[in-house]
Amino acid sequence: MIVFQIITLVIASIAIIATFVSMVKLDDWWIRAMDFPRIQISTLLIFAVMLTGCLFDFSEIGHFILLALLLFSLGYQAYRIYPYTFFAAKKVLNVEECDLEDDNTIAVLVSNVLTTNKKAHRLLEVVRQKNPDMLLTLESDKWWEEQLNELESDYPFTVKVPLDNLYGMHLYSRLEIIKADVNYLVESDVPSIEAQVKLKSGKVVRLFCLHPAPPSPTQNETSAERDAELLMVADSLDGKSETVLVMGDLNDVAWSRTTSLFLKISALLDPRKGRGFFNTFHAGHRMLRWPLDHIFISNDFKLITMERQKNIGSDHFPIYSKFQYFPHTQQKQESPEAPDADEKQEAAEKIEKVK
Repeated sequence: MIVFQIITLVIASIAIIATFVSMVKLDDWWIRAMDFPRIQISTLLIFAVMLTGCLFDFSEIGHFILLALLLFSLGYQAYRIYPYTFFAAKKVLNVEECDLEDDNTIAVLVSNVLTTNKKAHRLLEVVRQKNPDMLLTLESDKWWEEQLNELESDYPFTVKVPLDNLYGMHLYSRLEIIKADVNYLVESDVPSIEAQVKLKSGKVVRLFCLHPAPPSPTQNETSAERDAELLMVADSLDGKSETVLVMGDLNDVAWSRTTSLFLKISALLDPRKGRGFFNTFHAGHRMLRWPLDHIFISNDFKLITMERQKNIGSDHFPIYSKFQYFPHTQQKQESPEAPDADEKQEAAEKIEKVK
């Protein structure tokens, strides 16, 4: 019995410490890493609560303290991930079949291909199957560009940034790209794409493709660069008054403080909310997955479908979404939550850190 109690204490301690570390507002990579596995930490907490109830007789105050810490930690983790469960309200409404207008739809496929992955045929199969209007590849180098050349007969509008440093990106579109710029907002070797895309109806959509560097011991020791890039883009947007689509591998999870701040500052919506996690990373580890690849939209879009695609040999699953533009959606969809003064100040300070 004592051995099982010790094991329970170890599991509980790991989960509780990880929860409290994730609450700390510091940018160190090992602190921000605790934002990612909230699903896994929640699972540990549930397991620890069950073991605590079975193995301890609550004859000591310490038993009650342990249970209280476990329940508090579980409540906090649930609070963070709840908006991305089926139990929460959908922030982006579904398009009714009677309202479908092909000229106002846009279908996008986002895929971090993994530079070392040489199974390009798998991605091409997904493209043929889903037939998106736009394909964004991340980590794509010159080799990947050559493999994807065959798409250009169907996708005549392209923006190509082949790099061998894991931050190359390629954009393929059958919708007209009116204007496109490749920017290096924070780091000189980490690009992003800003473009204007015209729907078949003639409506122009402002598009951003992002892949900021993650906080890690081998790349950036803090999340400062990633956070600043995301918030610089957010600060340039107003999802309440312009039509916007932001997509890419943000190297941040949907429920993190930075992503939440991004959505508030930009006034964009996350179609994941109320529909599920759509975990895209890590494709090779079933028990260690979280949502890293994102598609955010302004309030004048509704969702037709959102689907995670099959494994293409990368460490990321591709994600596919199709939306429809509605000029008057603002009157039907809940408006994005606005940032308060403290959050605006926090965003400004994060941007200032990298200048």
